[in-house]
Amino acid sequence: MWGLSLAELWLIGGALLIVAEIIAPGFFLIWVGAAAVITGTATWALGLSPEVAFLVFAIVVVVLVISARTWLPYNAGASPEPLLNQRTERLIGQTVRVEETISATGGRVQVGDGAWSAKGCDAAAGALVKITGTDGNILIVEKID
Repeated sequence: MWGLSLAELWLIGGALLIVAEIIAPGFFLIWVGAAAVITGTATWALGLSPEVAFLVFAIVVVVLVISARTWLPYNAGASPEPLLNQRTERLIGQTVRVEETISATGGRVQVGDGAWSAKGCDAAAGALVKITGTDGNILIVEKID
């Protein structure tokens, strides 16, 4: 096909899969692309037939995917922002002003430029309270002494 050898086709296919992973990351195509590059290299070095090359590819892709799925969860590294997508958890510890009187059943506090539902200690409008926890999207507050 187009004057390319079988090894070159595997290498080009692997490179295209790796580029696709870079363009649209999903952390899966990288392993299929790596398996294709390994297969292309083996085909070039050993002169594998198309059938054997495909078998090598199938084995290598399975080994790489299983290895990655086993190894990566334990070696992913710590996130610099562990609460990035947990906005309510990021608010814990902040001092905020009560917007609507808070009772054990609820009220509202001013957080930045928005108002959030809150519950906890009894606090009159205008008082300062500290966010100590969350219950879903409801902030749990207590009075500041």
